[in-house]
Amino acid sequence: MKYYLLAGEASGDLHGSNLMKSLKKEDPEAVFQFWGGDLMQDQGGTLVKHYKELAFMGFAEVLKNIFSILKNFSLCKKDIVRFNPDVIVFIDYPGFNLRMASWAKAQGYRTHYYISPQIWAWKEGRIKTIKRNVDEMYVILPFEKEFYEEKHNYPVHFVGHPLIDAINQHELTDPKQFREENNLDDRPIIALLPGSRKQEVTKMLTIMLSVVRFFPEYQFVIAGAPSLDASFYEQFVKEKGVYMVDNKTYDLLSLSNAALVTSGTATLETALFKVPEVVCYKGNSISYQIAKRIIDLDFISLVNLIMNKKVVTELIQADFNTSRLKEELEIIVDDYKRAVMFLDYYDLEKALGGKGASDKTANLIVESIRP
Repeated sequence: MKYYLLAGEASGDLHGSNLMKSLKKEDPEAVFQFWGGDLMQDQGGTLVKHYKELAFMGFAEVLKNIFSILKNFSLCKKDIVRFNPDVIVFIDYPGFNLRMASWAKAQGYRTHYYISPQIWAWKEGRIKTIKRNVDEMYVILPFEKEFYEEKHNYPVHFVGHPLIDAINQHELTDPKQFREENNLDDRPIIALLPGSRKQEVTKMLTIMLSVVRFFPEYQFVIAGAPSLDASFYEQFVKEKGVYMVDNKTYDLLSLSNAALVTSGTATLETALFKVPEVVCYKGNSISYQIAKRIIDLDFISLVNLIMNKKVVTELIQADFNTSRLKEELEIIVDDYKRAVMFLDYYDLEKALGGKGASDKTANLIVESIRP
């Protein structure tokens, strides 16, 4: 059967590639056409558009690139018609994918959505679009099933979180080799995960790096995002004791004693590697004030949201400063605090549903479209 997949970010490329791998097990004759990245390309099929060409963040940037965005919608529609898939699988990336789902449903295509938009956090009104245009929804967070089914009377499939599979399947570099290849010494490592977009990374790293001088016994290592060139990080590694590894986040986390992490999926990845972390976020002050009034959540990190309690400290806006960051980092490198956090991390992994998210999703997709 023919599968058209739409992923618009690095995380979507990762989860899309694992889903493709599982789909091939369920359907050995599977043919793929997709928007994604290098990892999906490794699974075969035809890459139509790379996610690096789709990364527009913020109102101003979207406005500036509006013609490119409109061209992408047009290209996608024409390509789907040419390919004529048995099913379209939308992977997260709601700004683009929900609009495409609306068009695809009207054209009579089967529409499946893997990794729900976070409408439980904001833009809850999108539920109407989802109910109208998405045939099957596969959710990866335990509370999402209750949100959709009990609050909105829309049945969904909870398949577990694909990060568990991605981490378990990742082949880690030998620790000694990893240190040698990246010019790291024997000191314990504090990982810095500042995000994946230039504007965001610059803002977050400026504050993260301000605490380096207080921890000379550690080496601080920046996790370079696959969406950014390694050369971009050169401006940040001039400070003594600061290093950068390019697109090797899992290898880095496997060796880290602690981490400073920008809010997002990386907070969950860090927790699944059992690394004590401080979650950080600082955005435009006007955007933040607007978001605060729109988003009705007790926490911003996935770790705390899933556990429904404070497991990791969140430093947001004014709280994300040198003094508070130093204070919280001193806490998480303490052995007792680390032990308490580890217990919560094990409970978190259990709540996420264990292994097999990609296999479960692939099985449900194939069974629902099989003639």
